[in-house]
Amino acid sequence: MAIHPSALVDPQARISASAEIGPYCIIGGDVEIGARTHLMAHVYVEGVTHIGEDNIFYPYSTVGVASQDLKYKGEHAETRIGSRNKIREFVSIHRGTQGGGLVTEIGDDNLVMAYAHVAHDVRVGDHTQLGNAVTFAGHVVVEDWAVIEAFSGVHQFCRIGKHAFVGGYSVVTKDVLPFSMTVSPRESKVFGENKVGLERRGFTKEAIESLHKAFRLLTKSGLNTTQAVERIRAEVLDCPEVRDLLAFMERSERGFVK
Repeated sequence: MAIHPSALVDPQARISASAEIGPYCIIGGDVEIGARTHLMAHVYVEGVTHIGEDNIFYPYSTVGVASQDLKYKGEHAETRIGSRNKIREFVSIHRGTQGGGLVTEIGDDNLVMAYAHVAHDVRVGDHTQLGNAVTFAGHVVVEDWAVIEAFSGVHQFCRIGKHAFVGGYSVVTKDVLPFSMTVSPRESKVFGENKVGLERRGFTKEAIESLHKAFRLLTKSGLNTTQAVERIRAEVLDCPEVRDLLAFMERSERGFVK
């Protein structure tokens, strides 16, 4: 394997023969790194951390370190990162805690841009884009294909639904609906369906139009949520995307952004 002479790698670490560890990286003994993953330089990885294949970690990223949660008492917790992720400069990813299932997890094919913070017990799905300095408090769930623009902050226990787009500098204190385009200077608001993103991903015209009608009933009709849901069920074409939207709303514990 290609390990730079200046790197400090614990002999107990499990590193694929095809992985590459660059200058001044530090790797702890409970770390596992998969095939063809490349740590460029000055990357710090510790704790029980599992990293998959074909990832690239840019300089000064930090993975698997102890949580900033004051309730964390050093319990055995993990960090899991899938495959084909790009982790940019100065990203910090903290391990899980007892209160959140003991795992922080990032899936496959994600782009995490510079200075982003993935806190304890956060679960990030696949194909997401996290902009520069996006900050998650603990226990956040980010579903597949979500895009969160730069400098947005997400409150603990919030969920970002699949295919959602969150505009830059948003402060998210409630769940963000799947398929939505949500932007806020302080308290987030929905501006409708994420039309451009859904078109790019091959959603049908009928599905996008159904979501458009559903979001108009939720946000523009003057109805309360219960009334709007009744109208959506009665008037909007039944399709998997609308069913997903309604199911997400029903599961919400913090309320959701309207």
